[in-house]
Amino acid sequence: MDPRPDSRLEALQARLGHRFTDAALLQRAITHRSFGADHNERLEFLGDAVLNLAVSSLLYERFAVSDEGDLTRVRAHLVREDSLHRAALVLGLPEVLRLSEGEARGGGAQRPSILADAVEALIGAIFIDAGLPPATQLVRQLFGELITSTETDSWSKDAKTELQEWLQARKLPVPSYRIVATRGQAHAQTFDVECAVPALGLAEQGEGRSRRTAEQEAARRMLGRLKASDKPGSALRS
Repeated sequence: MDPRPDSRLEALQARLGHRFTDAALLQRAITHRSFGADHNERLEFLGDAVLNLAVSSLLYERFAVSDEGDLTRVRAHLVREDSLHRAALVLGLPEVLRLSEGEARGGGAQRPSILADAVEALIGAIFIDAGLPPATQLVRQLFGELITSTETDSWSKDAKTELQEWLQARKLPVPSYRIVATRGQAHAQTFDVECAVPALGLAEQGEGRSRRTAEQEAARRMLGRLKASDKPGSALRS
C-alpha cells in the first residue's frame, strides 16, 4: 500500500491544528464533485456560514468602534476568493485534493475557485467534527494576522456594492450580470462578464480569471460611466 496519501493527510491535519475524530469528514472536505458522489459541496455551504460568523466575531473584537458598514466591507474583502485561495496554498491543499483524472489533468488542483471552496469545506468539516471553537481557531490562524494589521478605512467598498448603492439611491433596479464568454484552458480560463442596467439601457463588460473578478471589473466600468454622467453637461448614452 502506498503510504503517501495517509502521510499527506497527517501533514494537513498538523497544518490545520486539528486532528479529526471522524476521518471521513476530512476525506469529504478535500473531495471535488468530479471525483465522486461523496464530495465537499455541502461542507462548503456550511463552512461558508461558519467562516462568515468567525470572521465577524474577530472583526467585532478588533474594531470596537467601527460601524456595521465598515465591518461588512472588511469582511467581504477577507472572505473573497483571492484570500481563500491564498489560505489554501498555505495549507498545501493542491497536494491533497481529490479530483477526477480529467479535472486533475486540466489543472484543477491549482484553480483558485476549487481551492477556495475546499478551504470553506474544511472549516465546515471541523465545525461538525469538534464544534465552533476549533473552526474559529482555524479562521483566526488563517486570517488573524491580516485582521490585526488592517484598518477599516483602507478597505473601500467593492465595485459591485458601490454600483448597487448608487442605483438604489436613485430608485433604480439593481444591475444584472451574465457570462458572455470563457476563453483558455480549464485551469487557466478567462471570463468575460456583462454588467447591465436595463432601466438605463446600459451595459459594460469586464474580464478576469474568475467570474467574481470579471463581475467586479464590469461593475467598476459601469460605475465609472454612471459617475461621469453625473457631471454637468454629461449625458448617458448606450
